[in-house]
Amino acid sequence: MKSVKFILAIVLFSSLSWSANAIQDEKKWAEIYEIIDNIKEPVFPDKTFNIEEFGAKADGTTLNTDAINNAIIACSKAGGGTVLVPKGTFLTGAVHLKNDVNLHISEDATLKFSTNPKDYLPLVHTRWEGNDVFNYSPLIYANGQNNIAITGKGTLDGQGSKDAWWPWKGIDAYGWVKGTPSQLDKTGRPLLDKWESEEAPLFERQAGEGHYLRPQFISFIHCTSVKMEDFKITRSPFWVIHPILSKDVIIRGVHIESLGPNSDGFDPESCKNVLVENCIFDTGDDCIALKSGRNKDGRKPNVPCQNVLVRNCKMIEGHGGIVLGSEISAGCRNIFIENCEMSSPDLDRAIRIKTNSHRGGVTDGFYARNISVGQVKDAVVRINCSYDITSEGQGEYYPMVRNVYISNITADMSKSERKAKYGLRLEGIEGANAVENIFISDCKFDGVEKVSQISDVKNLHIEETYINGEKVELN
Repeated sequence: MKSVKFILAIVLFSSLSWSANAIQDEKKWAEIYEIIDNIKEPVFPDKTFNIEEFGAKADGTTLNTDAINNAIIACSKAGGGTVLVPKGTFLTGAVHLKNDVNLHISEDATLKFSTNPKDYLPLVHTRWEGNDVFNYSPLIYANGQNNIAITGKGTLDGQGSKDAWWPWKGIDAYGWVKGTPSQLDKTGRPLLDKWESEEAPLFERQAGEGHYLRPQFISFIHCTSVKMEDFKITRSPFWVIHPILSKDVIIRGVHIESLGPNSDGFDPESCKNVLVENCIFDTGDDCIALKSGRNKDGRKPNVPCQNVLVRNCKMIEGHGGIVLGSEISAGCRNIFIENCEMSSPDLDRAIRIKTNSHRGGVTDGFYARNISVGQVKDAVVRINCSYDITSEGQGEYYPMVRNVYISNITADMSKSERKAKYGLRLEGIEGANAVENIFISDCKFDGVEKVSQISDVKNLHIEETYINGEKVELN
C-alpha cells in the first residue's frame, strides 16, 4: 500500500515511545474494569406494589399520576420493592422515584406521558443544558435517592412530536410557527444564560411556565446506585436519560428511539462510575454525550464526569456516536469505549470531543477501541476546541484535551453514496496547547473525501493506520 505523509508545522511531536504508551493504555483498561466491577448494583426486597391496586387504570386516557406516585411512596416506606406497571397503556404526568424502589414496566405495558406542561409541576431542581435551574419536572425524576431502578421490557412513551414539546425548540422543522413562543425568547435560554453569568442564586432561577425549557425524559440528581435496564424509550421532549451529580449508574439493554430536537440518548453529567452496555441509540442528537456543567455552573462545583465504560452498544442516527461535551466546564476523565457499532447515513461523527474557550474544562484520558463504523457524514474522529465559537465568541477559559488513545477502529464508506468529509479532523487552538498526547493506532478508514484536517495538535502519534488504502505517516 502507498503511504501518505503529514508535514505540518502546526503539528508537534514528542519523543515518547509508542510502546511505553501502549503499556499505559492497557493498565488504564484494567483499572476501569476493576472500578466497574465494584459498582454497587441496586437490590430490592421481594415485595410488589401493583399500580392498579392504587387506582391506576389502563385505558390510555385516565391520568394516573397520583396512583403511580402513591404506589412508589408506599413501596419506599415499606422498605422497598417493586412497583409494577402491568399490561396495558397507562397515562401519567411526572413520576418521582424514591429510595429502594424498582419501577418495573411489564413487557406488554406502556407508560405514556402527558403532553400537558401543568402535569410536570411543581418545579424541581435540575440542570438544563448544563445550567442549574428550577424547571418542569422531568417525566421520571429523583433527587437525593439511593438504590433505585427502572426495569422491564415495556415501553416509556414521552409523546414528543411536532404538536407537543418539540415546537418549543423554535425551529419550524419541529413544528414551531413564527410568532409562537419558544426557548429562544428572552425568558428562555437567554434568561438562563443571564442567571449563570450573573451567578444568580439557585432559588431565584425559577423557569417552568412561560419559559419554554422542555423537560428531560429521565433525570436523576444527587442519586446513588441507579439502574435502568431492558425497556424501550421513545419520543422524548428533550434529552432522554440524564443523570446529574450521581454515582454508580448502570444502563443496560435499553433501546432509545427518539428523533426529536436535542434528543441526546444518554447524558451523564458530573457523574462517577457509570456503565453503559448492550444498548441501542437512535437519536435526534448525540447518542451518548458526557457532560459536567456549563460555564460557571460547571466550574464552581468543579465535579467532572469520570470513570465511564461504554461497551457492546449500537449507535444509529445522531450528531455523534460517542461525544464529550459541549457542556463540559468541569472536565471529564477516564472515559472508555469498546466493542461498539456505529452506522447511519444520518450519523454525523463516530467519536467527537467538543468544547470552546467559554466552556473550558480538561478532558484527560479518553480510550476507544474495537469500534466498527459504517457511514458517517463529517468525520470518523473529531476534536473541536472552537465549537460554536461563531455565536459565543472567544472566552477566557481555554479547554484542554489530552491523553486520547484510539485503536482498532474500522470505517468503510467506499460503497456508500455519501462519504465522510474527513477521516481525522483534529483542531486545537493556536498558541494554547489545547490538544496534546493523541495516540491513534491500527485504524482503517476507507471511502473518505479527505484524509485529515489537523491543526494545533501537540504530540500526535499515528501508527499502522490506513486511510483510503494509504498508510498515514508523520514527518
